[in-house]
Amino acid sequence: MAKIVITEFMDAAAMQSLREQHDVHFDETLVDHPETLTTAVTDAAALIVRNRTQVTAALVAQASQLKAVGRLGVGLDNIDLQACKERGIAVLPAIGANAASVAEYVLCTAMMLLRGPVYFGTGQLQQGHWPRARMSKGHEVEGKTLGLIGFGSIGQTTARLARAVGFETIAHDAFLPTGHEAWTTTRQCPSIDVLLEQADVISLHCPLTPQTEGLISAAQLAAMKPGSILINTARGGIVDESALAEALLSGHLGGAAIDVFASEPIDEATAAVFANVPNLILTPHVAGVTKQSNERISAVTAENVLRALQESRT
Repeated sequence: MAKIVITEFMDAAAMQSLREQHDVHFDETLVDHPETLTTAVTDAAALIVRNRTQVTAALVAQASQLKAVGRLGVGLDNIDLQACKERGIAVLPAIGANAASVAEYVLCTAMMLLRGPVYFGTGQLQQGHWPRARMSKGHEVEGKTLGLIGFGSIGQTTARLARAVGFETIAHDAFLPTGHEAWTTTRQCPSIDVLLEQADVISLHCPLTPQTEGLISAAQLAAMKPGSILINTARGGIVDESALAEALLSGHLGGAAIDVFASEPIDEATAAVFANVPNLILTPHVAGVTKQSNERISAVTAENVLRALQESRT
């Protein structure tokens, strides 16, 4: 039996499917203790992680028997892909398994933020106030444009749901060919600048790379329509967090929903940046995590790892 190390939460049924064939070492504290993690993987054939575990070149170098890294999700910026490639280690993301959850999060937060103060006034009513006039200034979805930066499986699923409730959808993705069928229902933008000028709601679905780090800076936020909304379920490093807070405080942006941060869990400095910022929804990197998506992600990851270990023996 091969040893499989799991460092972050995973659905119990999927974990059991691994235990039936291999020796599973599940310890959620490993993500916060790199030295202990290094010791745990020295004789591991597979490692299963989410986004917080850093699979570095140094870690890979110590894992002499490692054959596969299963990723409970799709982002790979926490995994040294080059180090894995050089060692012949398969990196296995759960492509598409959380697309529906992320898409629903984007659509839900977009509609809440467009409607404006109506969803942020519960405290006033609990205190006996009746701010009906102020809460009647929100916007409908019909006629609004959703712009997607990155148009892979999650972006395309988001666009499909958004069109169903009345959004027009536009997108920019430099890697999706012009002739791809996805462009038949979503208008292709030639550049991010054009998308920023035209969209009422902008949703990010691109990976964090040297090219996308800091992609949405103060200049890009200023280029967005007055009153528009930004939603980030991709990676925190793509958005300048201080500039975003300023754009919300100034009233230039109508709202934002941020599920990912440059530093996770957020530190005191990040919390201070977003303190008392209006029209803001903050969530702890859970847009793609629901009961159903966790079951799908875990099942796909378990299948991927079992297959990789089987192939490594043949």
